Amino acid sequence: MNSFFYSLLGYTFNFESQPHYCEPGVACPGRPAFKLPGSKPSGFDKKMLVWSGRFKREEDIPAVVSFEMIDAARNKMRVKASYIMVIMTVVACIATVISGKKAARRNESLTAINMEKKARWKKESDQEAEVNKSQ
Repeated sequence: MNSFFYSLLGYTFNFESQPHYCEPGVACPGRPAFKLPGSKPSGFDKKMLVWSGRFKREEDIPAVVSFEMIDAARNKMRVKASYIMVIMTVVACIATVISGKKAARRNESLTAINMEKKARWKKESDQEAEVNKSQ
């Protein structure tokens, strides 16, 4: 990354050492006054920044990242997760339709299955009643 992108993140450069973040309350050159200071990303935040495509590797992520960048990565991951859930819902619906058509070809229906189950329960309860009467 070049210095322009670092300045967008709120970094200033001291060429004798690593880039450092501006002090609170001190105006940083090339940074808007309304922009919140960044924070150190957690391990999960780093994974989200990589998965969302902001950085190629976790090693490329700077020590301090702006809240806006983390929030944008989270929003991108939310959208991806919602797309995955929509796709899974459509696949589940198609699987249900296929399963229902196969059951219809075998002449199985929920009504017939429930009636057989209730008939079996009634038969078992009648048998239990006969055993209780004989005792």
